[in-house]
Amino acid sequence: MLAFIRFADALSAAFGKAFAWLIILMTFGTSYEVVVRYLLNAPTPWAYDISYIMYGTLFMMGGAYTLSRSGHVRGDFLYRLWSERTQAAVDFVLYIFFFFPGVTALIFAGWKYSERSWRYGEVSVNSPAGIPIFQFKAVLIAAGILLFVQGLAEMCRAIQCIRDGYWTRPEEDVQETEDAILNEASKVEGDSHP
Repeated sequence: MLAFIRFADALSAAFGKAFAWLIILMTFGTSYEVVVRYLLNAPTPWAYDISYIMYGTLFMMGGAYTLSRSGHVRGDFLYRLWSERTQAAVDFVLYIFFFFPGVTALIFAGWKYSERSWRYGEVSVNSPAGIPIFQFKAVLIAAGILLFVQGLAEMCRAIQCIRDGYWTRPEEDVQETEDAILNEASKVEGDSHP
């Protein structure tokens, strides 16, 4: 069970980190649009489409990674007061009755939506550029599958917590800037004292 949890966490992290680079592309695209629109008075017909397509893709493909790191919103004002075993039992039930039906619906509806879009080569109706968007509709399916796999791992994590009494946390891979600065400061302070 632990091997599957580690596999799902690594898979979600790989996709989340790979698609996080879309932020850089969005920044360059938006910067280019600002320069040509306001300095050269030559706005592009495609910048808005590309921006929201990339943001939507980033958002969808980062969902499983966020789930693996417990980053989604939950009712923490109650949840944090419960024992870890109670938290795990509630999570387990909620995954069965809410998460998996929703994610399964996302996959099947996404398949139908994507297939239809690919069939007629859908283009964006928001701009005169006619940006092809059918390929981005497949993101719904990919994101749903990644969420499903990560959801299975989260259920395994809940089962382990019910059994062992503590959560199996994912490997740390990202640290908040403030935490990194505080850690460095405490290391320097610890090294300066004999």
